[in-house]
Parts: sequence; structure tokens; C-alpha cells
Amino acid sequence: MLRTLLTALLLAPCLSMSAWAADVRELTWSEMVPPDAPVASQPQAPMHDLSQLADALAAESAPAAKQQSPAAPVVPALDGQAVKLPGYIVPLEVSEAGRVTEFLLVPYFGACIHVPPPPSNQIVHVKSELGVLMDALYQPFWVEGPLQVKNSTSELADAGYQMDAEKIYPYEAPEN
Repeated sequence: MLRTLLTALLLAPCLSMSAWAADVRELTWSEMVPPDAPVASQPQAPMHDLSQLADALAAESAPAAKQQSPAAPVVPALDGQAVKLPGYIVPLEVSEAGRVTEFLLVPYFGACIHVPPPPSNQIVHVKSELGVLMDALYQPFWVEGPLQVKNSTSELADAGYQMDAEKIYPYEAPEN
């Protein structure tokens, strides 16, 4: 009996961690917009197809564009949820080691630089201890962590959400 109790106590932390991992919700960008939001705050289709990268890079010769909707409505029910969200990284802060430790996560490549920033409900202000290498930023990433419904402002755009990233890893499109 004592042995069973000790085993249960030792396994409890492992079970609770795996239960938390199972509770991470795969979030889509469209779920971050209230269903009754005005059309101006609706998302554009995200670009995860890297074959379109050349077109996006060609647009980088243009001057920076103004954000579409800097105070777009958000979904309060998302506050505090553990989520994983795919997107592109727009650097805000880079460590001495050349890693991006603070960034905006956006649904399509080039957003906030030379392509108009999306509405604020389509931008997540992310902080990460480890960060991402600068030379990896042309690819999409999954970013996991607790989502906060909280506004933030940067020199590039306003964000309607924030996250302290617990995991960041390359995005791979699901196979159909």
C-alpha cells in the first residue's frame, strides 16, 4: 500500500505536465477575431506557402505602410489559454548572441515591415528567453505559451495580444 502511494506521488508531477501539454490549444488567426467584428478588423489569409516568398520580398522596396486597424476588437475568452499559433516573426529586440527575444508574431510574411501591418487582433507581442536566430526569420514558426488579451504598442504596430513563449519551433504544414 505504501509503495503504491509513493509511486503515485512520484508520478503525479509527470501526469500533470502531460495533461497540461494536452491542453495546449492549436489556435487559428481567425479565432482571434470576434465573429461580429467589423470587416476592417478581419484577417487576411495567412501565407505559409514559401513559394510565395519572392513576391513578398519584392514588396520590401516600398516604404512602410500604416496599420490597417490598430484598435481591432479581440476575443476576451482567449485570455489565459495555453495556445500554439503559427506565424512569422517580426523582430523587436535582439540579444547580443543574435537571437530575437522579443517580437511580433503575425499571420503573413512581411507584415509590419513593408507590407501593411494587420489589424491589432492579428498581432501577438511575444517575449522569449531563448529566442530565435535572426537568420531563421524567413520561415514560419509555431509559438506556444499562455495567451494574454492585452494591448501593446511598438514602433512597428499595435498588438491586441501578448505571450511569454514557452516553445518556438519551425512550422510544418499539415499533410492532407
